[in-house]
Amino acid sequence: MPKHIYYSIFTFLILLSFSCNNIEVRNEKKLNVSEKNQNEVKYYGKDFFRIEGTIISDSLKESPYDRLPLSYKDSVRKPVWDLSKSSAGLSIRFLSNSSTISAKWEVLNDFKMNHMADTGIKGIDLYFKNENQWQYLATGRPEGFFNEYTLVQNMNNELREYKIFLPLYDGVKNIEIGIDSTSIIKKSKENLKKPIIFYGTSITQGGCATRPGMAHTNIISRNLDIDVVNFGFSGNGRMEQPIAELISEKEPLFYVIECMPNMLSAENIIETTIPLVNTIKKKNPKTPIIFVDHFDYSFSVLDNQVMRDTDLMNEALKTEFKKMADDGYENIFYLESKNALGSDYEGTVDGVHFTDLGFIRYADFLMKKFKELKLID
Repeated sequence: MPKHIYYSIFTFLILLSFSCNNIEVRNEKKLNVSEKNQNEVKYYGKDFFRIEGTIISDSLKESPYDRLPLSYKDSVRKPVWDLSKSSAGLSIRFLSNSSTISAKWEVLNDFKMNHMADTGIKGIDLYFKNENQWQYLATGRPEGFFNEYTLVQNMNNELREYKIFLPLYDGVKNIEIGIDSTSIIKKSKENLKKPIIFYGTSITQGGCATRPGMAHTNIISRNLDIDVVNFGFSGNGRMEQPIAELISEKEPLFYVIECMPNMLSAENIIETTIPLVNTIKKKNPKTPIIFVDHFDYSFSVLDNQVMRDTDLMNEALKTEFKKMADDGYENIFYLESKNALGSDYEGTVDGVHFTDLGFIRYADFLMKKFKELKLID
């Protein structure tokens, strides 16, 4: 073979190899760009999810994640107003077909306590609807005021419904949901069932659950698939008229009043119980109202003074309840909470505030009582 033909063939092969390599590189780049686009997370705000656990319109609140309307700022005591900025009981619900769910959220105070996990104070809990039951997926762990967390990933691109419970003891300034840039997110349909309204103490607010989904109001909400509104104010659930007026604005399925640990004395109970009921019944005369008596603290077994004080307060509530019953008040109920957390005294973190175990037991106790009273099916 002549040399010039040999060199021509050799040159052609080199050029062909170079061309093929370029095509492979371009295809690899295209693939990487495609994968990158698919894996990019795009964040969406409150226009794309439904806020639940509130009976107050966003337009009446300073923040959509508050629990009291702005007009109440001067109507309630300052501690109540400050605690109302915590998002206890609030949740967001949405549909998405994304393979990953992330969240960005900013908290109001970066609050800390020595007997409650940060995940309960200012973290978020993700659940999804699995065969008509809410199932836990993951918890967003907070790191400070500004937080970002990948809650779940590597999922099939199937349309699912999700629910995120918001912090119990800190406020939310903003929260956004992150999904694949090629996926969709949209608001869930409104839950048209009448809500249940709780009014109470630090325990009602969720102290001291390790994560938001474990507060008893949120457990009940998931189990009954119903909106539960949480007016728990740590140390400040005292059957006060401004809150009575607010909760009477909405006709719920029923009310649960669990203020006893914050009432401080029998005299306070005598002064406030019947006025609270009268205010509610003025607008909702037939709506059931449940009073839960004072929980037994674990140390009250040996602390005689605490036991006496608890007994006096419970007797005062029973007396007021009997007055109402004798006067013909209908649909009022008195619940004794003895053994509501079990008989082993293992349901609290400090003898007072509930652990997750305590909240599970208490939620089960309440739901059993609701059924016995024929308030739920």
